[in-house]
Amino acid sequence: MKRSVFEIEKNIPLTKDVFEMVLNGDTSGITNAGQFVNILLDGYYLRRPISVCDYDEGTLTLIYKVVGKGTKAMSEMPVGTNLDLLVGLGNGYDLSKAGDHPLLIGGGVGVPPLYNLAKKLVKEGKKVSVILGFNKKEEVFAEDSFKKLGCDVTVTTVDGSYGIKGFVTNALPESYSYFYTCGPEPMLKAVYNATTSEGEFSFERRMGCGFGACMGCSCKTITGYKRICKEGPVLRKEEILWEK
Repeated sequence: MKRSVFEIEKNIPLTKDVFEMVLNGDTSGITNAGQFVNILLDGYYLRRPISVCDYDEGTLTLIYKVVGKGTKAMSEMPVGTNLDLLVGLGNGYDLSKAGDHPLLIGGGVGVPPLYNLAKKLVKEGKKVSVILGFNKKEEVFAEDSFKKLGCDVTVTTVDGSYGIKGFVTNALPESYSYFYTCGPEPMLKAVYNATTSEGEFSFERRMGCGFGACMGCSCKTITGYKRICKEGPVLRKEEILWEK
């Protein structure tokens, strides 16, 4: 974990409620795809945890959804605004498990953390397939970004207004070597039940501190309780215990 000040370079809407924010600053604390940052906002007690979409040596890209007052305030911040970030939080995905043909499954704002993962896997010469799930056509984003990386991309919408009608589980291919997924918990549980191979799940939970001190985001696994912000957000399929 590293604390750094970043400057907003870009902050634009991708859909009605989803925004892309590009920040300039020290990204050396980020070591793996699937990690997140925690943003301090003036006037708000708790930091806002946001998954890392992409990063390089001096640039950080975040894609976030406006769901409350904090993210609404973020969406209105102009270029040049400085933000205090904790970077390099969480564990991230294990690329060594991918095999030759990994499958990436994202739902809604669970899509962004899969982008840097796809970028790294493609660079390693993997054949990457991606399934992106949304409720309707107006909510679709990032399809072209994954295609430009060279991924085989399938989009699903619940109402059938774009791509395959239904959920991400309706588009699962017959063959893939390993899977990585991120999205709302009902989607993750459906993916868990529909897949037969090993894989990794990135969970979204409300957080207090974001670095393991408060235990507020703990979940039960086969080896005991784990903190989503510290031992997660990525958990292996075989260790997950679903709450009833």
